[in-house]
Amino acid sequence: MKEELFVSGRNIPNIDPYLNIWHWQIPLYLFLGGLAAGILFFAALFTIMGKEKEMPAAVKKAPIIAPIALILGLIALFLDLKHKLFFWQLYTTIRLESPMSWGAWVLMAITPLSMLWVASYMKELVPGWKWKNNLLESFEGFVIKYRLWMAWMIIVLSVILGIYTGILLSAFNARPLWNTSILGPLFLVSGMSTGAATILIMSKSKEERRTMSWIDLLLIIVELFFITHLIMGMKAGSQVQIDAVSLFLGGQFTVSFWVFVILLGLVFPAILEILERIGYHIPVVIPVALILLGGLMFRFIMVEAGQLTRYLY
Repeated sequence: MKEELFVSGRNIPNIDPYLNIWHWQIPLYLFLGGLAAGILFFAALFTIMGKEKEMPAAVKKAPIIAPIALILGLIALFLDLKHKLFFWQLYTTIRLESPMSWGAWVLMAITPLSMLWVASYMKELVPGWKWKNNLLESFEGFVIKYRLWMAWMIIVLSVILGIYTGILLSAFNARPLWNTSILGPLFLVSGMSTGAATILIMSKSKEERRTMSWIDLLLIIVELFFITHLIMGMKAGSQVQIDAVSLFLGGQFTVSFWVFVILLGLVFPAILEILERIGYHIPVVIPVALILLGGLMFRFIMVEAGQLTRYLY
């Protein structure tokens, strides 16, 4: 009987003994969501601080990437859905206890806001730009007038979005590797780091690059601290948590995690940014590319490794 195979034999395809329901679409979505959150956070932050002129790439240029990243992330998420025609049902209710409900509503709010933010700077970004419709011209004036209020909304929503990309995993209590409260702050800081790196490569101002380089270096240090906390917390936990983190400490994800995430994605870029600060000429594309690669690999590894961990052995 199928019941005997499912329960006694522990043979439920894609669920037991190993979870195998999330593939490349989910880590890509988590990466793009975190990247957009990081970019929008700094755009809103520097606007609130009144530093639009000192930080033009952060406030005006880099946010162009945010709506593109959000849309691509939503496409990846849509491709992962089993019943694609029913995605709209997420918007028929609000469940405060559900991370997916939070994510759905935050994405619905922050995506159009990111588009409005970019549109409000089009005339500064593209010389000679004119809206062909008078209604659009009037609406642009309205958006510019209340841009500061929009910045406050974006900074709150971007933080929620960044944390949500981690909480989406930590809400799965049945997966020991994900069952930790540190994932929310860790994914938020990682997203901000990739956002800062993107701003860094788009900036042409030495002062802005210096500022973003210091910010990114600080974020890398914080991210390393959170990862250390994650590993130490797991090692001090129950046997299933020790077994879960062992995937990174001698298990099948050891090389990919320590090489691509820790060394190439965090430590090496931090060293390069320090060398740049003390006078060495380092092409900015190298640390930026490594940070983005490390952020992407981190999400792929966490999603894949988390699905292999379980409580019942």
